[in-house]
Amino acid sequence: MDNSIFQHLFIILLLFFIAPTFAQQSFRPKALVVPVTKDATTLQYVTQINQRTPLVPVKLVVDLGGRFLWVDCEHNYTSSTYRPARCRSAQCSLAGANGCGDCFSAPRPGCNNNTCGLTPDNTVTHTATGGELAEDVVSVQSTNGFNPGRNVTVSRFLFSCAPTSLLKGLANGVSGMAGLGRTRIAFPSQFASAFSFQRKFAICLSSSTTSNGVVFFGDSPYFFLPNVNASQLLTFTPLFINPVSTSSAFNQGEPSAEYFIGVKSIMIDEKTVPINTSLLSIDSNGVGGTKISTVNPYTVLEASIFKAVTEAFINASASRNITRVGPVAPFEVCFSSESVGVTRLGAAVPAIELVLQNKNVIWRIFGANSMVEVNDKTLCLGFVKGGEKPRTSIVIGGYQLEDNLVQFDLAKSRLGFSSLLFGSRTTCGNFNFTSTA
Repeated sequence: MDNSIFQHLFIILLLFFIAPTFAQQSFRPKALVVPVTKDATTLQYVTQINQRTPLVPVKLVVDLGGRFLWVDCEHNYTSSTYRPARCRSAQCSLAGANGCGDCFSAPRPGCNNNTCGLTPDNTVTHTATGGELAEDVVSVQSTNGFNPGRNVTVSRFLFSCAPTSLLKGLANGVSGMAGLGRTRIAFPSQFASAFSFQRKFAICLSSSTTSNGVVFFGDSPYFFLPNVNASQLLTFTPLFINPVSTSSAFNQGEPSAEYFIGVKSIMIDEKTVPINTSLLSIDSNGVGGTKISTVNPYTVLEASIFKAVTEAFINASASRNITRVGPVAPFEVCFSSESVGVTRLGAAVPAIELVLQNKNVIWRIFGANSMVEVNDKTLCLGFVKGGEKPRTSIVIGGYQLEDNLVQFDLAKSRLGFSSLLFGSRTTCGNFNFTSTA
């Protein structure tokens, strides 16, 4: 056989054998997936990642507008790959961490000399503290949108250490908070840059405390049993940046990491509710507007908006012969469940409609997302009063997001929302976590 042909065949055979190894090493996921459970006691949404070397499971409260991942490093943090971020390093500038400090005791995770720091923020209790910026290994599952796939690893994931005391008020067994906000070191941006996918993520919170909801990082599709592609159900509206930070502690001039949308008006049963619409815009001090939150269990409305919305809701319910009963804390507006019918979309009550950029783009809140069953006989409107001069006029809370797929596209600065998935005969608890892609 001609020597050159022999060499050619040899190279082809060699490529044939090493190709699978090469493919394995260069596996680049299109998307990642993590489970989210609703904690029955605190109503917080909890996810789990693997972190450190050797890897350990770390439970975290999901904070949609949180600026970064922070974890308790004081208690049982052991890792051979933990690295503090040195002062004036690229990591510090990426994190916007300007301060520089020393720790006057033996070096350990969270306490090292010549390191830059951040201010981890417990957004449930509105408490912030100082914490060291560091990097360590983080591992999560990839997905093709149908099932979870193989685990993938980010070897130098930036996060902040925090003292154990910052966990106060968080769900039992949790070690910190997972920030999904619009900063360069929040989960969506770090995952996107590690795996070169789009700065996009979607959350689907389950209303059940026994079945997992899900967060997807990266591009769709997002499939739920029985074979519903929820990414095809999305309606889009622009995301807005609040120019002033809404964190408990922040640097001057820092914009908010939270997600704001433009609500133009509110309707109940297709009738516009009379409210002071100037409250719906964000002013130059960062006050007003509408944001979406996973740390507020229920939607919070500024006092005058709350009054107008609840009065309109009570009147619309009365015309349906729904019987009002006394309040049950924290809710002010409650009804006898005996007088409320049941539909596929939850309790048969007036629909609450948030009108977005125009009359054709409406976020409809049906009974399953508006009524909370507080006992066998009572259903209450799951909205709470937010005082006279709150920082943000409308905070759409977790209960109103449940069983709705909500996608945050940071590159296009837009929000996609599916409306209640019950209408498509599925739920957020229906992602197939059991089989592997």
